[in-house]
Amino acid sequence: MDNEVETPEEIARHYRSAMDSVILLERVAADPDAYADDTTVVSRNVEHLQLVVGWDFWTDEDLTPFHNAIAANT
Repeated sequence: MDNEVETPEEIARHYRSAMDSVILLERVAADPDAYADDTTVVSRNVEHLQLVVGWDFWTDEDLTPFHNAIAANT
């Protein structure tokens, strides 16, 4: 996301997408057997969140759920 200007709508879309990863990671933690066939589900979503928190366009959005999900799954 270097040198790109994100609109408020795009920022909101990125935030929702990252929250989808948080929610999925919570679901995997609650029922790991349901995701046993997808051995990379956790790593893919953690990597997504690690990328997202590094973007420089965030302003007052609460990134705590992203950081918490990363910490809980690494």
